[in-house]
Amino acid sequence: MRRAVVVLAVLLGQMLLGQGLSAAAAARAEDGTGRVALIGVPGLHWNDLTQADTPNLWELARSSAIGSLSVRTVGNVTCPYDGWLTVSAGTRSAVGYGCGAPPMPEAQGEGAVIPDYRYLIDVAGQRNAGTLGESLKAAGQCSIAIGPGAALALADRQGAVQTYRSSPLQVKTADLEKCRVIAMDVDDLIRPYLTADRLPKVPDQLTAAQRRDALRLADAKAGALLSVLPADTTVLLAGLSDHGSVPHLRVAALREPGAQGRLLGTSSTRRADISILTDLTATALTKAGVPVPDSVVGVPFQVGEQGATFERLQRADATAQTMRSAKGQYFTALAVLQVLFYVLAFVLLRRHKHLPWVRRAAVALAALPVTSFLVNLLPWSNHLQLFGAMLAWWAVITALALAGPWRRRPLGPLAVVASVTALTLAADLLTGTTLQLNSFMGFSAEQGARYYGLGNIPFALLATGTLLATTTIAHRWPGKIGLAAIVGLGAAAMVLGGSGMGSDFGGVIAFVPGIAVTALILSGKRVSLVQLALFCVAGGVIVMTFAWLNYLKPASEQSHLGRFVGQVLTGEALEVIWRKLQAMLGTLLNPNLMPIVIVAVAFLVYAIVRPEQASAGVVPAAFEHSPALRAGFIGTLVSGVVGMLVNDSGAAVLSMALALAVPLLLATGIGVLLQREESVPGVGEQLARVAK
Repeated sequence: MRRAVVVLAVLLGQMLLGQGLSAAAAARAEDGTGRVALIGVPGLHWNDLTQADTPNLWELARSSAIGSLSVRTVGNVTCPYDGWLTVSAGTRSAVGYGCGAPPMPEAQGEGAVIPDYRYLIDVAGQRNAGTLGESLKAAGQCSIAIGPGAALALADRQGAVQTYRSSPLQVKTADLEKCRVIAMDVDDLIRPYLTADRLPKVPDQLTAAQRRDALRLADAKAGALLSVLPADTTVLLAGLSDHGSVPHLRVAALREPGAQGRLLGTSSTRRADISILTDLTATALTKAGVPVPDSVVGVPFQVGEQGATFERLQRADATAQTMRSAKGQYFTALAVLQVLFYVLAFVLLRRHKHLPWVRRAAVALAALPVTSFLVNLLPWSNHLQLFGAMLAWWAVITALALAGPWRRRPLGPLAVVASVTALTLAADLLTGTTLQLNSFMGFSAEQGARYYGLGNIPFALLATGTLLATTTIAHRWPGKIGLAAIVGLGAAAMVLGGSGMGSDFGGVIAFVPGIAVTALILSGKRVSLVQLALFCVAGGVIVMTFAWLNYLKPASEQSHLGRFVGQVLTGEALEVIWRKLQAMLGTLLNPNLMPIVIVAVAFLVYAIVRPEQASAGVVPAAFEHSPALRAGFIGTLVSGVVGMLVNDSGAAVLSMALALAVPLLLATGIGVLLQREESVPGVGEQLARVAK
């Protein structure tokens, strides 16, 4: 009942204010000045917008360019405080232990002050806090903040807000005539989820009816502001934060002439329908005619092609959530399969039994990772379709590797699986990385770690697939041709991963020593630790060259490589490196990744040190058959270990390199033994006796 009274009061005030300001709005539509209003509704999801419950927001979105907003800041889940602080700073920001609702401003005349603002800078380390407000003040632009979150966003570096109103009903005609930047915090969707200590509750604590009530109240408040804004105002609508313990893609909309029905994205994500929080900062400043500071990592929104619908954006988040909900189980199953394979392979190889079946299992296991990318070539919307399509691709690749004329050649299946893996990822890089988006081994926009380019796990698979596939060329054409294939194709893959298409920083550092070590061993030369270190330095120099060239581009065209150069120049790079180091060390305790590394390495070491007892000579047989494979495999290990140390994904890089390389190595060795059995009768029995 109380909520209904509040909604009625807001609607009544909206109607009265609308009548008083309609003339001003019409006049402002003709004066041509740029004006922008940001309506932030933390927790707003595309599923929330309906014509019945949220008519004002629904109409605003219907008349706008629309897209998905990734609200990821520093943590996995973004609270309203972090969301608004990120808009203020123009960089991903986090308040720390006090995360929850933004602080309530303290009124000072027409303006206000954010209490304990120095905490953000001195304690929380958010040195960029206040960038948006400071930029507006320096440009002589007046701004109005409505609500605590908006006050935080528009505060200058001292925490001062030029003009503050606690409700849209308090906004006066004079305010809108004077100020061209307006921000409003509509926090009704998030308040019910916050406890007394301001930490978010789990997302199922509100009933559907309670959320509808909150939506109606939020819609009425947004409508009150929309009704009084001058007609020429560019309106931004943003679901600025999460509302529970699971990240989601949120609402992003931009209303201006010609935008209706179009997709809304940015070059920050290189996606036509996805933007990030810091893009709001850049967009607001640009629309107000204020220069965007170099410290702002976002870029202005880009209005794209026609075809934007609510249903499309709802499906985008649903797809991401489908992948997210099964990701843990997928990697657990992958780890279990890997461990079981090595245990069974150890037992069967020692007894020299069922070698053809062990070979088939090895090839099938190695073919599994690439299916997580290929599945996105087919339409899917639920778990059944997702896993069904992956199984179909798995069967196709395994059959291709084992059924073609190359199956009788020891290196045949390896060449097929490694080539399919490398070519899939190379083609994805060349076509905008649509296969890695919403992939178990790729990335998803709601998690916000990456939106385009080459992810860390895909790098491991690309490097491994490239090195192994090119060594089969070197095996077939030893000498200069094989060496040129390894260096040439390896360098091409490295450039794809490290240049603007892949934007993978650590991958280049790891790929260069992998290629160099493979080439040197293939040339019959030894590799010292000093040389290995120099190769890693060379990788660093190459990737910093890529980064510097990217930094020279306009800010709107820079990837995170170019922005890293900017962070080096401003002294912020150490914080980034420390954060990535902590993430890398955290992966060493991952229960899904480390078993793959430990078991694969243990099996490999034992198979090399005690070849007859461990694997009936399978690994030595593979290396004896193909010295090029030995070189490529050692290069793969080097690349995987270096990649683990220089990427924040850590153990995931090495585990996926091993998950592809070791089964293919065993399949090759078994192929050699089977070939020997066919040519020399009785050799199988002799090997079995030796193993015993």
